[in-house]
Amino acid sequence: MKLLLLEDDDLLAESLMECLQDSGYRVDLATSLSVARSLMGTESYALAVLDLGLPDGSGLDLMNQWRQQGRDLPILILTARDTWEDKVVGLEGGADDYLTKPFHEAELLARIKALLRRRTGHVQQEVSLNGISLDEANQCVRLQDGNWHMLTGTEFRLLRYLMHHPDRVLSKDHLLNQLYSLDQDAAAPNLVEVYVARLRRLLGKGLIQTRRGQGYVFVSR
Repeated sequence: MKLLLLEDDDLLAESLMECLQDSGYRVDLATSLSVARSLMGTESYALAVLDLGLPDGSGLDLMNQWRQQGRDLPILILTARDTWEDKVVGLEGGADDYLTKPFHEAELLARIKALLRRRTGHVQQEVSLNGISLDEANQCVRLQDGNWHMLTGTEFRLLRYLMHHPDRVLSKDHLLNQLYSLDQDAAAPNLVEVYVARLRRLLGKGLIQTRRGQGYVFVSR
């Protein structure tokens, strides 16, 4: 899943990106409102983490603008503004959660996971579809024979995205966009094909189907 992080503190942004990436997320960083607007206009994000005090304005104004545009992605405010009045303004302004600095990374990750679970309808950390179960906390999958198998980072991100969007045709470009962030080197065009093939060898060929000229579908039943 791909996240947007809006944070202008270089050291904190670097730490947050490392934490989120280690947890299996792809992250695009924006250090200003203008960059965040540009990214939101061209990229697809599962969730946004927003600071409020930015060099070119307030994160609240940007969030209000997104909500007025009909963007309904979960938004978590991460800020040093810690009064109850600030929290009320943020939540009533369209935020789905509000976390104040300083914070523990484990709490931030737990809040992000909770927002994403509510968003996708999967309440548990273990997602089960068509005879297989994905353990998101430990990045492993249980097959129909009951055995668990560890996944590589890319295998996990790809399978998690497919299982959170079952029975939908997902193009190769869309999947590639979810697997890699903008600041990474360009991925090979056939990377999705390579990892779909690896997942098929592990899960069986019937779970991830090809729609010729369109993309791939994870079959839920």
